[in-house]
Amino acid sequence: MSLLDDLRNLDPNNIAAWPFPIKLAGIGVVCVLLLFLGYWLVVADELEGYSQAQAKEEQLKQAYMDKKGMAINLPAYKQQMEEMRQAFGTLLRQLPNKTEVPNLLIDITQAGLGRGLDFILFKPEREAPKEFYAELPISIKVTGHYHEIGRFVSDIASLPRIVTIGDLDIGVEAKTQRLIMSASARTYRYLEADEIAEQARKTKPGAPAGGARR
Repeated sequence: MSLLDDLRNLDPNNIAAWPFPIKLAGIGVVCVLLLFLGYWLVVADELEGYSQAQAKEEQLKQAYMDKKGMAINLPAYKQQMEEMRQAFGTLLRQLPNKTEVPNLLIDITQAGLGRGLDFILFKPEREAPKEFYAELPISIKVTGHYHEIGRFVSDIASLPRIVTIGDLDIGVEAKTQRLIMSASARTYRYLEADEIAEQARKTKPGAPAGGARR
């Protein structure tokens, strides 16, 4: 009798009478099914949890190393912050306050007169408030010789307060053959606390333009 005939004649209610090879094959099939179900229902979830735990462990290690590096470099960070604070204070002291601006304007004119220049125009323009400082443009037009103008610009750059020169336009005066320099000098002053508050109020969304009328 062939194996195919044996399979056809199997009695599911009398497994003990099955031929030994078929019993062995059946046991193998059952074992494979049990292993597959065990892996699918138990081991797969455990492996996924293990992978997630490994990823979490790597994240924690990286976070630990980052914090350890910050802790090691904390004194250097504090020193850098102190240096930045001192540098900012130095720069802030170079910005005149409201009461010092007139003296600064006098210093600029004196620098030009001291170099022998003649002022055709010296006109402070309207201030432009920024976040914590205000920019004050000054329209300047002077006449003089090349070296006098060069020394004047150098003197302005050497002032203890911050003054910048831009928009330079140099020509020649027809009658005297002296140079004519037109420029825009810009100086800056820091805003007082009440001015900063007012500036913040004006820039706040919904604030009325130009302030409230009385």
